[in-house]
Amino acid sequence: MAGTLKLDGPAFIAAAAADLLAEPASTQYFVIKHIHIVNVGAASTFSLYLGITGGSAAGTQIGGGTRAVAANAVVDIYFPQGLKQANTQFLSGVAADASRLVCTISYESYVV
Repeated sequence: MAGTLKLDGPAFIAAAAADLLAEPASTQYFVIKHIHIVNVGAASTFSLYLGITGGSAAGTQIGGGTRAVAANAVVDIYFPQGLKQANTQFLSGVAADASRLVCTISYESYVV
């Protein structure tokens, strides 16, 4: 059975590690399909992590580790088979600059 299609964001990626996508207790898991990053200013970088809340631990990076985004450009990260996020995990991110990189996440939600 397919999950419910959802969209999270758009929202800025903070300059300190912060959660971008967290599951409510009523959800069994998410399947992330696409992450879209828009740079609204000068060139910058970001990293995404899957693990603990507000996490940025080495070895938990997803989407290629630290990614550069040119000025006024976009980065799209696709997970054709889906990236499963358990209800005990959090998708977090950190950007080199605050209020510059806008993140939108497309995913399916599976409820218990």
